[in-house]
Amino acid sequence: MQVVLASVSGFHPAAAKGAPPAVQALSLTIAPGEQLAVIGPSGAGKTTLLHLLSCALRPAAGRIELDGRDPWSLATRDLQRLRGDLFLAPQVPPLPPRQRVVTAVLAGRLPHIGLWHSLRSLFYPTGIAEADAALARFDVADKLFARVDRLSGGERQRVGLARALLAQARLLLVDEPLSALDPARAGQALATLAEEARRRGATLVTTLHDVPMALLHFPRIVALREGRVAFDLPAAQVTPELLDGLYAQEAVPPFWAAAEPLRSAPPPVAMHCR
Repeated sequence: MQVVLASVSGFHPAAAKGAPPAVQALSLTIAPGEQLAVIGPSGAGKTTLLHLLSCALRPAAGRIELDGRDPWSLATRDLQRLRGDLFLAPQVPPLPPRQRVVTAVLAGRLPHIGLWHSLRSLFYPTGIAEADAALARFDVADKLFARVDRLSGGERQRVGLARALLAQARLLLVDEPLSALDPARAGQALATLAEEARRRGATLVTTLHDVPMALLHFPRIVALREGRVAFDLPAAQVTPELLDGLYAQEAVPPFWAAAEPLRSAPPPVAMHCR
C-alpha cells in the first residue's frame, strides 16, 4: 500500500484541551511494500502518526492518501472496507483477560470474515493450525490454549504480534513491539514481521525506542522530534551526530555515547556477616 501524507497535523488521542498537535505539518511518502522504522524521543508524535495512518484519528489539517484515496472523503462503508486493509498493533495489545490465546490470535482475521463466522469462532475456533503456526514464529506456541491473563508481559506482546500475521492487511502499523521483550526475542520479532511483510508485499511501519534494533532491521529511518520530521534517511546514513541532535534533550545519555569510567567512585564497603 502506498502512503502519502501532505502537511498533516493531528492530536494525540488523550491530548488535553488546548494542547498543541502531536504531529505538525508532517509530509511523508511511503512506497508500496516499503519497510521503515520511526524513531524519536518520547512525545515526538510517533504513536499519533500510527493512529493517523490507521484511520483511527482524523487529521486536524493536511491530507492523507492511502493508495491514492483520501480515507476521510470515502463513504462509511468504503472507509470500513479500507480499514480492513490496515492493521494497527498497539504497544499494549488490547487482549481480553479471560480470552484464550487461540481466540485472540484468530481475531486478526475478523475484518475479512463474515459476522456468523466471527461469532461462531468465539465458541468453536476455526483456523487453530494457522494460529499455532503464527505463535510458533514468535516462540510462544505452547500458550495456544492458555488464558490471556496467565501470560507474562512479553508473552502477551508476542501474542499481539502473532495476530498481525493472520491479518490480511496491506499496511502493518506496529507501535513499540519490543518494550517487554529481551534482546533475543526482540530481534526474532522484528525479523519475523519483516519477513511476513515481504512475503505478502505489505507495507510495514514500526515505531521503536530501540535505535540499534531500528538501524539493524530497517532500511529506512524516519526520525520525529516535536511532531516534525527531523531526518528521513537510509539506515546506513544515520550517524551518531544526527542521533545526538535528535535526543539532545533526553535526561538519559544515549546508547551511542562513549561511557567514561567512574574514576571517582568510592571504594566498595566490606560487609561482614555474624
